[in-house]
Amino acid sequence: MNPVQNTRRAVAALSAETSSTRLQAAMLLGRYPDPSVVTALVRRCAVEPDFFVRDMLTWALTRLPEAVTLPKLRAELTSEQAQARSQALHSLSKINNRSVYPSIVGTLLRDPDDEVARTAWRAAVALVPEGEERALAAELVSQLGRGGRDVRLSLSRALVGLGVAARPALAAGVDSPEPRTREHAHATLLLLRDPEADYDELIEEARRLAAGKLDPMGWEQESPC
Repeated sequence: MNPVQNTRRAVAALSAETSSTRLQAAMLLGRYPDPSVVTALVRRCAVEPDFFVRDMLTWALTRLPEAVTLPKLRAELTSEQAQARSQALHSLSKINNRSVYPSIVGTLLRDPDDEVARTAWRAAVALVPEGEERALAAELVSQLGRGGRDVRLSLSRALVGLGVAARPALAAGVDSPEPRTREHAHATLLLLRDPEADYDELIEEARRLAAGKLDPMGWEQESPC
C-alpha cells in the first residue's frame, strides 16, 4: 500500500469506535507528517472524547509545519465548541510559537467555560513575551475567586508560573472587597512563596488571612478583651 493510501486509512481511523484504533491512527499521522491532514486532525481534536487520543492528536499537529497549523488552530479559538477552543489552546502551547499570544490574551482568559479558561491561563503563561508578564498577571488576577478548588488551583499555578511579576497584581487582590478574591490572592501569594506546599493547607491559612485573623507574618491576632 502506498503512503497516500496509508494516510487516507489513518484519517478514516480517527473516527473508529475503539479508542486504541484512534490512538494508533493519530500516532501514525504524527510519525509520517503530511500537511494535507491538518484539517482532519484539528476537527478530530474538537470532538475526541479520550484524553490520550487528544494528546496524540496534539503531538501529530506539532509535527506539521507551523505555517499550516497556526492558522487552523487560531480559527478554532473562536469556535462555539468549548473543546475545540480548549484543544486549540493546548496545541498552540505545545507548538510554542509566541506570535499567537495576542490571540490568547483577553476574552479566552475569561472564557465562561472553566476548562477553556484553565487551558488559556496555562497557554498564556507558556507563551507570554518577555516584558509582558505583569500585564498578563493583572488580567489573570481579574479571575481570582472563580470556580471550585481545582479551577482556583489552576489559576494560582498560572500566576506562580509568572514568578515575582505576579506579586503587584496579587497584592491588589489582597485588598479586594470580595472575600473569595482576597482568600484566593492570599493563597496564591503563599504558593508563590512555597510552590511545593500543600494547596489545601494554604487555603486554610489564606482564609484566616483574608478574614484578618492572622497578620501577614502568620501570627494569630489576639481578640480584643
